[in-house]
Amino acid sequence: MDDERSFLQYLQHISENVSPVDFYLIADNLDRFLAGALVTLQLTFLALFFGGLFAVPLAVARAARTPCLNPAIWGFTYLFRGTPLLVQTYLIYYGLGQFAVVRESFLWDPILSSPWWCVLIAFTLNTTAYTTEFLRGAILSVPNGEIEAARACGMSWWTRLRLIVLPGAFRRALPAYSNEVIFTLHGSVIASVVTLQDLLGVGRWLNGRYYLAYEGYLTAMVFYMIIVFGITRLFRLAERRYLGHLRPREHDELLPMTTSH
Repeated sequence: MDDERSFLQYLQHISENVSPVDFYLIADNLDRFLAGALVTLQLTFLALFFGGLFAVPLAVARAARTPCLNPAIWGFTYLFRGTPLLVQTYLIYYGLGQFAVVRESFLWDPILSSPWWCVLIAFTLNTTAYTTEFLRGAILSVPNGEIEAARACGMSWWTRLRLIVLPGAFRRALPAYSNEVIFTLHGSVIASVVTLQDLLGVGRWLNGRYYLAYEGYLTAMVFYMIIVFGITRLFRLAERRYLGHLRPREHDELLPMTTSH
């Protein structure tokens, strides 16, 4: 026990006086970073989940050029794609509370007064706008031959949409959606500016608590890199599974078969 205590004291001395990074302090607060990573992942993937649910019908309406809905949806996507996510978060978190009708509504106490819910709403609306537009493009990129073949088989509009158009659009949208997932993860750092202890918030707390220069930010960066690596690997596997038929064939497969004499 004494040897272990002496070894830990030696590591602490090296970390504080020799190493350029206080790794002992980082390890001692690793539980806080894990809790911050959980908050970051919750906000990111809940926003992506709800944003995806909202984006599918909006993208279908945009692709179908529905006369009444198309201009309104275009205005929504332009608003949230054309303004910074930080401004949107500020307007929802700080701005809505300025109206008495909002403060007196049934949504104020459980939802709109909470920074967690305000950030989730801002992230959801933002990713809904982006997902709607690139999913609309994926729907329009579905080959007309597939749609005509489905129509020739007697499929109704809803059946064609459910069995042909949307599955093909989802497969083609995978590469773009992987970027959206990563961008949403990176954008989640905005949560720290409204008092939430996400990964960046914990890094700021560590630097401020112990008067450090970069240990907190460096640790948060490593966590983000690990999460992004996992996301890219998952999407790589999904693309290999669902887009394998779109990859170019090998050169020898393109050559005609020869018969031996």
